[in-house]
Amino acid sequence: MPGGSEWILIIIVVLLMFGGKKIPELMRGVGRGMREFNDAKNNVKNEIEEGMKEKDTTGDKDEQIRLLKQQLEQQKQQG
Repeated sequence: MPGGSEWILIIIVVLLMFGGKKIPELMRGVGRGMREFNDAKNNVKNEIEEGMKEKDTTGDKDEQIRLLKQQLEQQKQQG
């Protein structure tokens, strides 16, 4: 991580490269980019969580089907 003097040097270089008027516009662009990145990250996270929930639900359904088949077989053997 840059220390105090490095930050000052970075700020001076940015001021010289972009000028005082362009910096707010540059920061807005950086903010938008970070927001879009976080939105995309959250969307991927939600998709993964939904997929895991769906898999858990599918596992429950498979178990229910297996139990129903067992009950049907038992009824056939009794009847």
